[in-house]
Amino acid sequence: MSYRGRLRDPLVDRLFDAVLLLETADECYRFFDDLCTVGEIRAMALRLEVAKMLDAGRTYEEIAAETGMSTATISRIRRFLSYGSEGYRMVIDRLSHKRPGSRADD
Repeated sequence: MSYRGRLRDPLVDRLFDAVLLLETADECYRFFDDLCTVGEIRAMALRLEVAKMLDAGRTYEEIAAETGMSTATISRIRRFLSYGSEGYRMVIDRLSHKRPGSRADD
């Protein structure tokens, strides 16, 4: 099923084409360091981590205490995890099938 959501746009298509050209974690660090602020990157990384914690059955209170994230944001992530475009689900499932400790080449 092809994505038909609110992000579909030629500029976003080109951004995603650029991301898909990245081959290693080092290349991702370089590109995202130029593209985003440190805060934006860390916020996205934390959202993914919270999605993984929710998927593992952790409570909002546990997640908020561990991450400092508001329960409102945790609730929003839960909504996207459960009823969104299935992006979190796809990535969480793929990450769970990676060998422990493996990552892209630096």
